[in-house]
Amino acid sequence: MRVFKFGGASVKDANGVKNVVKVLQEVGYENTLVVVSAMGKTTNSMEAIVDAYFNEKANLASKIQEVTEYHASILKDLFPNKEHLIYQRVKELFDEVKGFLAWNKSPNYNFVYDQVVGYGELTSTSIISAYLNEIGMQNTWLDVRTLIKTNNIYRDTTVNWEKTQEQISEKVNKKVLNITQGFLGSDDNNFTTTLGREGSDYTAAILAYCLNANSVTIWKDVPGVLNADPRYFKETQLLNKISYKEAIELAFYGASVIHPKTLQPLQRKEIPLHVKSFLNPKNDGTTVGKGNGIEPKVPCFIVKKDQVLMKLSSLDFSFIVENNISELFKLFHDYKMKVDLIQNSAISFSVCVDNRFGRLQELLDTLKSRFKVVHQEGVSLYTIRHFNTEAISSLQNGYEVLLEQRAKETVQLVVK
Repeated sequence: MRVFKFGGASVKDANGVKNVVKVLQEVGYENTLVVVSAMGKTTNSMEAIVDAYFNEKANLASKIQEVTEYHASILKDLFPNKEHLIYQRVKELFDEVKGFLAWNKSPNYNFVYDQVVGYGELTSTSIISAYLNEIGMQNTWLDVRTLIKTNNIYRDTTVNWEKTQEQISEKVNKKVLNITQGFLGSDDNNFTTTLGREGSDYTAAILAYCLNANSVTIWKDVPGVLNADPRYFKETQLLNKISYKEAIELAFYGASVIHPKTLQPLQRKEIPLHVKSFLNPKNDGTTVGKGNGIEPKVPCFIVKKDQVLMKLSSLDFSFIVENNISELFKLFHDYKMKVDLIQNSAISFSVCVDNRFGRLQELLDTLKSRFKVVHQEGVSLYTIRHFNTEAISSLQNGYEVLLEQRAKETVQLVVK
């Protein structure tokens, strides 16, 4: 059995849904389970509904209406017959959202988030399943919440692998085309949970692991995994093959390859992962699997923008020792700073962090009571895997290098 995953960009409109059909027809869809994300930017819109529920109740109805109308326009293009049952199904889904928000008494933002946001996936898969059936591609719609069982840590849940394996083995027919949702699971009380960052990719990996799938294919709007982000680098190159280890290394440094939690279950059973273009489905794309390194072995560039570089030194010129460093990392954790690079000497400690939660000033106020602190905002962190002299020179020209760190395979530069 194969597992396919289509992201929101691939099903953002009616033409996107029709292209999914084209992909399935070109590469085959027998014995296939298709995981689909919410359409387009629907997840953002569902998050706006949750935010309105807590902070702007007056805007709640209009936020729900926006999402409803977006899906209605897609329905209109796919199903000219307004009497089609899918119209009623989609209405029922959004009525469930309204109903939940009407009776909910929980003040827990994360709980409410998980109960609401997943309706993007439930709606997209309902529409796609109905359309496939309409054109003669018979399929089974599965509610992934009945398959993937988790704990109840909302928005950051952990999979219960034993229960998940039982549910998937019992409920998934490997011999047919199945359609289900990414990103979602459920706890022991059957409340919806979400799987966090890259949740839909992770869903595909969970299902593949439990089904002993032959492969997982993630369909994207790029030809595969590139050695650099084309938004920031003019010349990019397709990576034909990447080992699991190399993919995890790239992801660790911030590459938008595949999240490590997606790779881990696949690596355990050596299930290959393909990253291919939904625009050119017959092209080979990139395969992540067993092996060493990357092919071709070229420098891989990763950039993280808008970082903060801090240099800390002791007020009395004493050594920065283990207890100082452990205290610093506790503070980074407490103030939700993601540490991307560290470098220390006897009396100083430099760190590049991501201020994603906007708590930098609070952290600085705390640090300044214990250390001399110099910081610089708006810097960029460049990482080059498999670097060479030319690759480093391409970044050093035109940038002020504030910090450099090298290892055998990797060089990192903090630049202004």
